[in-house]
Amino acid sequence: MSTVKFVKGEKVYLRPLEEGDNKLFYYGRNDPSVRETLFLFRPYTKKNIEEEVERWLKGNENILFTICENESDKAIGLTGLYRVDYVSRAAVFFISIYDPEFWSKGYGGETTKLVIKYSFDTLNLNRLQLHVSVENEKGVKAYKRAGFTIEGTLREAMYHNDEYVDFYVMGLLRKEYYK
Repeated sequence: MSTVKFVKGEKVYLRPLEEGDNKLFYYGRNDPSVRETLFLFRPYTKKNIEEEVERWLKGNENILFTICENESDKAIGLTGLYRVDYVSRAAVFFISIYDPEFWSKGYGGETTKLVIKYSFDTLNLNRLQLHVSVENEKGVKAYKRAGFTIEGTLREAMYHNDEYVDFYVMGLLRKEYYK
């Protein structure tokens, strides 16, 4: 049986989480460069990852996808929507490329566009939002290219590397997407 490609793009496809994905999350969340970008501060055991994935999958408010490279079928990260509110038609977007080999090569940008399209075309959402460190200039530019706008700043929102860091709240509305 072939791999499920729930949402397809040119470079990547998104599929449901599979049992073997925990290995990627385990290595990614313990990789120093990935931890730095995701503001992670503690080591993760395989059991921690297993329990976290179980929590993610419970309920109806999270929609999660494993990001896979088309050419190799290699799982490279996790993306999706948190706190999907079907009444307000809003959700929080996130993306984590856990394999640094795939950074700055367009995989994140294409993944973001695929999730946005799925959110508005399939789920009929009206609003997506995300939080990103103001220091993550590449991320902010990528989100702007995808259509998100800065709506505000969460001052000193997280403590990281001996300082408090501001985060932008960025949003994208359905009407802006379809413009």
